[in-house]
Amino acid sequence: MAPQTSIPPAANVLGTIGTICWCVQLLPQLYRSYRTKSTEGVPPAMMFLWSASGVPFGAYAISQKFNIPLQIQPQCFCLFCLMSWGQCKYYSSGWKKVKIFFTCVAILLVDAGLQGVLIFGLRKGYNDKHLEWPLTLVGAVAFILLISGYMPIPFELIRRRGRVVGIDFIFLIIDWFGAFFSLLSLVAQNTFDPLFGTLYALCACIEMSMFVSHGIWLLRTRHLRRMCTELGVDFDAYPPAVEWQNSGIKVPCKQYPSSTVHCTTDTEASADTAAVKQESGAGHSAAATLTASEV
Repeated sequence: MAPQTSIPPAANVLGTIGTICWCVQLLPQLYRSYRTKSTEGVPPAMMFLWSASGVPFGAYAISQKFNIPLQIQPQCFCLFCLMSWGQCKYYSSGWKKVKIFFTCVAILLVDAGLQGVLIFGLRKGYNDKHLEWPLTLVGAVAFILLISGYMPIPFELIRRRGRVVGIDFIFLIIDWFGAFFSLLSLVAQNTFDPLFGTLYALCACIEMSMFVSHGIWLLRTRHLRRMCTELGVDFDAYPPAVEWQNSGIKVPCKQYPSSTVHCTTDTEASADTAAVKQESGAGHSAAATLTASEV
């Protein structure tokens, strides 16, 4: 597709809103990982692929002369995704802070160099020979990388029976609005870009599917969660809940302090459940005996 010749004001406004959303979307996720000192449920491959997609994404947006907000968007997205990837390496893989810092700086320098080369090559190819297929190819690579970043998510949801773990829902909401307003921005341009229009639409659909998945999980576990509330225990520390959660594809249970119930297998969950029932029955028997003796 040929580059844009002019940008309507509406496209700039909508693009600005979408860019703001996609610039700040990862801040809640970064804060959550920092506060909990854990990146459980956040696939590092997803963050790395998203960060890598910023290179062809940015080169395509700049070469196509999208509105300025949409040109800035991939740069911010690349930076914050790389920061989240660094958190995954720090909290989950045990990398040292110095190693993470220099690795991220090196990756950013390589990304900047590659994007500059791509922009120069794409513009020269189009201006000199009116070649459009290189633009389409770079856009397709960006599309594949960004969508591939979502690939670990379905496997995480299947392993956890539809439960969304570790991913901040504020991040998902902002991400959805970012994709939605970016899509509207493309619609408002003089020429609609079908490749990136499809990309933004798919992103919005994937985010929505994660909400639906977790909503179904909440519906299926409503009775267990109500029991946990009545007993004053965490869902992941309640043996019947752990047993139900682990009855699908096996997932290692989260490590809990010694003050809480910990269960890693269905057998242990069943044993703990039986113990709880036995203790409960013993308590009722003792209470009945005490009442009879008082009478």
